[in-house]
Amino acid sequence: MALKSAMAASGAILVLYLIAHMYGNLKVFSGQAAFDDYAHSLREIGYPILPESGFLWIFRMALLASILIHIYSAAVLTIRARKAREQRYVVKKRVQRTYASYTMRWGGVLIALFVVFHILHLTTNNIAPGGKSDSPYERLYNGFQPEFWYVTLFYVLAVIAVGFHLRHGIWSGMATLGVNKASRQGKINAVAVALAVIVTVGFLLPPLAVTFGLV
Repeated sequence: MALKSAMAASGAILVLYLIAHMYGNLKVFSGQAAFDDYAHSLREIGYPILPESGFLWIFRMALLASILIHIYSAAVLTIRARKAREQRYVVKKRVQRTYASYTMRWGGVLIALFVVFHILHLTTNNIAPGGKSDSPYERLYNGFQPEFWYVTLFYVLAVIAVGFHLRHGIWSGMATLGVNKASRQGKINAVAVALAVIVTVGFLLPPLAVTFGLV
């Protein structure tokens, strides 16, 4: 139960981060000045009490801890479930299974690879399709040009995986917290699907808008 609670709590932190990050990404539609100002303002949070970018590094460490806890909990729970099946426990009541639940493992691997690429591309500027730039807006704009369609495709596939992961994760989190009673399952499923769709579309809009020349 402790691992399930840890997985649910770390998942909730990651969901809140995704929503905030999605909101920030949509600033691209306000133009380069607005997008770059937003990115710069994140580095100034807590200043001068904290050094410049100090809050960002604290936040990144907390986010990394949440990711590691989430992955560890998922791995241990998966191993336990596999061992239980090997010991021939029979479960008569069929648990609801969705496409997302079947793709959680490989979707998680894709997301992990994407996070590394995403940081190296848009945060640290180590990978720079289209050319390096000190401007976050230009890094995004350069990186998703039509000639770098493979970067956009990777981004699209990873974000879709995030959407499936998010939908299933919300459902599982509600089960862990014990709030997905039979009478509430329809509403919880609707909220999970709606939030997954909003986050997925929100993250896809900026790169696709650049690729198709809308920004």
